[in-house]
Amino acid sequence: MTDVFLDGEIIDDVESPEEIRENLLEKRRNGELDQEVSVHYNEDKDEIRINTDSGRVMRPVVIVEDGEPRLNEDDMQDLEDGDLTLEDLEEDGKIEYIDAEEEENAYVAMNEEEVTDEHTHMELDSEIIHGLSASLTVYPEHNRGDRVNFGAKMAGQGLGMPTREFHQRFDTQENVLTYAQQPIVETNTYDTLLGDHPIGQNMVIALASFDGYNIEDAVIMNKASIERGLGRSMYMRTYQTEAKRFYGGQKDDIGIPDKDVRGYRREEVYEHLDEDGIVNPETEVDSDDVIVGKTSPPKFLGGGGEEMKMGLADRRETSLTVRHGEEGVIDKVMLSETGDGDKLIKAKMREYRVPELGDKFATRHGQKGVIGMIAPEENMPFTKQGITPDMILSTHAIPSRMTVSQIIELIGGKVGALRGEKVDATSYHGEDKDKLRDQLEELGFESSGKETMYNGVTGEEMDAEIMIGPGYYLKLSHMVGDKVHARSRGPVTLLTKQPTEGRSQEGGLRLGEMEKDVFVGHGASLLLKERFGADTTEIKVDADSGDVGYLDREENKVIKHSGESGDFEDVEMPHAMLLLLDELKSLMIDTDIEVEEEG
Repeated sequence: MTDVFLDGEIIDDVESPEEIRENLLEKRRNGELDQEVSVHYNEDKDEIRINTDSGRVMRPVVIVEDGEPRLNEDDMQDLEDGDLTLEDLEEDGKIEYIDAEEEENAYVAMNEEEVTDEHTHMELDSEIIHGLSASLTVYPEHNRGDRVNFGAKMAGQGLGMPTREFHQRFDTQENVLTYAQQPIVETNTYDTLLGDHPIGQNMVIALASFDGYNIEDAVIMNKASIERGLGRSMYMRTYQTEAKRFYGGQKDDIGIPDKDVRGYRREEVYEHLDEDGIVNPETEVDSDDVIVGKTSPPKFLGGGGEEMKMGLADRRETSLTVRHGEEGVIDKVMLSETGDGDKLIKAKMREYRVPELGDKFATRHGQKGVIGMIAPEENMPFTKQGITPDMILSTHAIPSRMTVSQIIELIGGKVGALRGEKVDATSYHGEDKDKLRDQLEELGFESSGKETMYNGVTGEEMDAEIMIGPGYYLKLSHMVGDKVHARSRGPVTLLTKQPTEGRSQEGGLRLGEMEKDVFVGHGASLLLKERFGADTTEIKVDADSGDVGYLDREENKVIKHSGESGDFEDVEMPHAMLLLLDELKSLMIDTDIEVEEEG
């Protein structure tokens, strides 16, 4: 007997599971059961599972019967004319929604040409087997699968025009491409969903070597193209602060802090503030500059409490400052109130970003790379028509990753630019690549997309023909300006006396084992001595027993942990070593330190 489950609970057992499943499916298609009820027969476990619960992802497919799809040409025409909707087709039993579990019982054909007597369903469109982001990839069927996934992931990181109201919005962070363009070669999904919100720019791409500066995944960018606006973007960040009210009538004050306020900063960081203590729009601000001046009452717990008792209470400086390492122009300032009635101030800062060495770009095919060189236009190779590429990629990037569709995109981009219209590159039914090659030849170019190019430095004809054509490139949010970091001196953590961690905290750069080995290899021993001895601390050690000495505060003398006196010597060690000794003590492990005479 076959067990029948409804939403995970057993309700019955039956003798003919296939028959039961067919009956339930027919009832669903006739409208006797809800469209979102799914029926799945698991042969291995010999059980039927009927699911009606919410939260299941379901997708539409065309029902196939006796080797013929129920959806015909007349229905398609009515859909196109607007006389029919998907809901009508559901009610007529021509399409149905299936979930991941029911899909195990389905045999889905990609298109009408592939339908056989064995098929149970057919895709509405072969394109929808991809996800949203993967559908943005042009000619994905010619790429290796993992590259389509990479391309889908990078589409989410690409800068573009995310919203038309970005000037009015106060998003925490936002990147906007200054001159976002629609692609020449695009898919149906892109046109439908992102037509008004492009995510990249069309660039003239050449596949060639350039003195080794585009080795591996590095790319060469044309300096003149950047000067014309290529790859430029705006980075915006919103800073916010509240003027809170506390018990006892205490509150935060917005204004330029007085010099006697505890924690007062350098005078120059307040110079951008207006009389009300708030920065004005279109003011240039730098790293650590104050945007909103604010003072707060003393903390009522901890140190502040004692101060209150002693009558030495003083206000604290709690101003809103620009993050360390960031700079820009104040774009917009907003004054409002929180739900509790406290004053809320938001200031949006914008920074104009021009492509520089280390900035990251990527195609829709998962071909990412960083700028390795920005070359003057006069040094760039050029075609006999005088066209210089905006970007030069390494030829080695293509065959190893098998992104054949990138080559097809360059040919399609060339055809589209020459005939002045977009090229449809939707998966499985876009414009045929062979026809694109024929069109390119008709337009006076080689069908391969290659051209004779000339060395920009010497003017000589290059030995090999170069693949060149317009391709769609995304500028990714990974910009070197957000990541470059250096430090000489700066803050340290209270416990370990080690530098703080992370760029935002003005942290130090870790010198690990491998870095140490590099210095050793270069004979920079004094540098290492300085580096590892910079945070030394002094402790008392008994020369005979090796016991660490402790200060007896009552007797005001150094003793061993046994309470005895000893012959103590001053020993220098890194602060981290001292912490390790303390850690061992907490584990009840006694440590003896052997003291040797120098020299």
